[in-house]
Amino acid sequence: MTTNRTATRTISRAAMCAVAVALGLSGCSTSEPLVLDTGTGQSGRSQPFKSVPVAERVDAPDFSGSTVDADPARLSDYRGEVVVVNAWATWCGPCRAESPALERTYQRFKNQGVRVLGVSTDAEKKNALAFQREFGLSYPSLHDPDGRQFLKLPRGLVNPQLLPFTLFVDREGRIAGAVQAPLTEKELRAILTPLVKETSGKTSKT
Repeated sequence: MTTNRTATRTISRAAMCAVAVALGLSGCSTSEPLVLDTGTGQSGRSQPFKSVPVAERVDAPDFSGSTVDADPARLSDYRGEVVVVNAWATWCGPCRAESPALERTYQRFKNQGVRVLGVSTDAEKKNALAFQREFGLSYPSLHDPDGRQFLKLPRGLVNPQLLPFTLFVDREGRIAGAVQAPLTEKELRAILTPLVKETSGKTSKT
């Protein structure tokens, strides 16, 4: 399926090569893509959501490093909470349009155990920091100019060369789904609502 070019931007050429090699070595499988039919996508069309059934989920890579604020951050620190991992860059128009919706969603869901972890691919931290301040983003964003955080993602889940994309990590630290497109607040709510209702710890077999 052809990616909507108006909704994506490329990372660096070096990162593209590195990602392509890494993805070629990965053999993990993913579920069939589903359609999140909210009818409110920025393109005016439904957004594709790849939902991974609980039994098929794999552990998310432990994204970690320094944030654009120069603070340490690690995905595994959020174990027990649902985490929205959003890849963005300041030069990506759809990323800029999406950021306010992510912040509003975070404020709406944070008391229900939802966290947002951004990943900025900007070469300069100062640009990413200015972006964060411009949109009043209260959630942290890792600084990852080479796209290395995504080298260990399951093959076919997303194309890390294209921005924006969002991963959804369940309370057990497993990848529950992904979207390769900018999301609206309504779409984010539709994805997160069932995830926050999932029970942390042992999965019921009744």
